[in-house]
Amino acid sequence: MMGLWAAIGIAYVYVKNENYEPLAPGLTSAAAFLMLQNLSIDNPLKAALTAGINNGAMSGKVVTENIDKLPHALQAFLESPVTGVINTKWMGGDGMIAAIIVGLLVGWIYTMIMKAGWTIKMPAQVPPAVSNQFTAMIPSGVILTGSMLIYGGFNVFAHTDFLNWIYNTLQIPLQGISDSFGGAIAIGFLIPFFWFFGVHGGLIMGSLVAPMLQANTADNARLFAEGKLSLAQGAHIVTNEFYNNFINLTGSGITIGLVIFTLIATKSVQLKSIGKLELVPGIFNINEPFLFGLPIVMNPMLAVPFFLTPLVVAASTYLVIKTGIVPPLNGVAAPWTTPAVISGFLIGGWKMAIWQFCTLLISTAIYWPFARKYDKVLLAKEQKEAAANK
Repeated sequence: MMGLWAAIGIAYVYVKNENYEPLAPGLTSAAAFLMLQNLSIDNPLKAALTAGINNGAMSGKVVTENIDKLPHALQAFLESPVTGVINTKWMGGDGMIAAIIVGLLVGWIYTMIMKAGWTIKMPAQVPPAVSNQFTAMIPSGVILTGSMLIYGGFNVFAHTDFLNWIYNTLQIPLQGISDSFGGAIAIGFLIPFFWFFGVHGGLIMGSLVAPMLQANTADNARLFAEGKLSLAQGAHIVTNEFYNNFINLTGSGITIGLVIFTLIATKSVQLKSIGKLELVPGIFNINEPFLFGLPIVMNPMLAVPFFLTPLVVAASTYLVIKTGIVPPLNGVAAPWTTPAVISGFLIGGWKMAIWQFCTLLISTAIYWPFARKYDKVLLAKEQKEAAANK
């Protein structure tokens, strides 16, 4: 149901941030989201008939080719969609991009109408629970009327609906870009790039790619449930869990290697102290103590491993899935705070858990020489300060 929640939540928060009562626009957005789609699904009897005969001697292709030999009334019944029902396809990941667009537009239009003063104003004595309903009538009415006209335009001139059009023209191409080697590399690079300059890279990239990656996750979950989870059946490599549990494993920059160095080999007090502080958060994929306390932000001595490690992990993880060494991610939405190896097992089984452990070793190998050099610099500085204080 993530698509429907997105349509409601985005409009709600948008209007709330503009300091207006947000419940009515949230519900208006939900109504608009439903109004902009054909309330119908393909006739399930046709698919059931095809599947049933598939188990016998006839293939689905043969069944489809011979439907025209059935009585005309039966043909029309099988070919006609079931109407008056909500298509759950659009309630989930497939409707995510359209839901974001609807939520943003409803929030913006509602706010503009409120600012323009096109509302029914009630006396101050009227309770807010009543006056808010009258206040929302005009902006909600304008939005729902516009939704009706948009639906009618797509239906008459394009013979489709708004959600289908968005899915085919925007979401599928965007999912294709995100679910590619170049997409994995771009995400792996941009997160530490923003963080290095003190900007929350995970928040920025998450807002940009999460809708596509969540849709990829939903597709994989469906295939896994059907027993068809393979690249040949259309499974995606880069999903939301690829982003959370590999590119951001143990925190942005995959800094577990730096934690391991501080616990084993560091000699400076600064690295040793912050390493102990970071250990527990790092297990749960939180590394702000390193980003701002070490610091990694604006620190050229640690920039190379901070940029390089996510790139290597993103590229290698993509390739081991692409070549079939490990299976595609199964669509289980493990929380981003789930510790490494455990999250790997949840999202891809024992093979993925082993590979996730390998990424921890990759992080350690990349960070170690740079951390050792930085440790020597800090140690020399500490010794110099200690000598000066004697």
